[in-house]
Amino acid sequence: MSYSRSVAQSSATSVASLYMRQVYQWMTAGLAVTTVVAYAVASSPAVQAAIFGNTIVLILMLVAQFGLVIALSAAVHKMSGGTATGLFLLYSAVTGATLSSIFVVYPIASIANAFLVTTGTFLAMSVYGTVTKRDLTSMGSFLFMGLIGIIIASLVNIFLKSSMMDFIISCLGVLIFTGLTAYDTQKLRRFGENAPMEDGTAVRRGAILGALTLYLDFINLFLMMLRLFGGNRE
Repeated sequence: MSYSRSVAQSSATSVASLYMRQVYQWMTAGLAVTTVVAYAVASSPAVQAAIFGNTIVLILMLVAQFGLVIALSAAVHKMSGGTATGLFLLYSAVTGATLSSIFVVYPIASIANAFLVTTGTFLAMSVYGTVTKRDLTSMGSFLFMGLIGIIIASLVNIFLKSSMMDFIISCLGVLIFTGLTAYDTQKLRRFGENAPMEDGTAVRRGAILGALTLYLDFINLFLMMLRLFGGNRE
């Protein structure tokens, strides 16, 4: 390997590390906002009643969640760094409000345990996605098809109300979002190797989009873990 090539690879690795650090920092900030808002809403019966006791408000919040994800994913390259950051944190807050219902459905100990298991699994798969020499690109389409499958199965099970199907969906969901964590980590790191670090706005936008991607992996993995091992309140 030539000296110039070695230097170029070292530089790319350094750039990717800086980029991924920003991704994880913003992802952590998003999770912190979600946690604080979820706990605050769960601690206020009046706010809970306003959200979950009013179908229109709940639908509007769910639509807002979906809209914010679409806006960030599709138009982040047109936004300023501040706007992208603001929308991501707003999405995290709205998600926290809607997720506050888990404090009613599950015991706090089950929520804490599911969060710890999710954190450990997420970190392990992020490390794997970072250090593995295996190209995980081929996993992407398979995992996406699996994701579509569990979404359709979940919608069908709303009407069937099958506990067995719910168990199967949760098991598959854990596997799919575990795989997506490794896949997305590798994909983002490769993107980071070519990130234009001299363009602060572009890097911020890319970091926010990366944070959103891993945030969604974490939240969905957590919810699947909670459904699988949580145990409803008596």
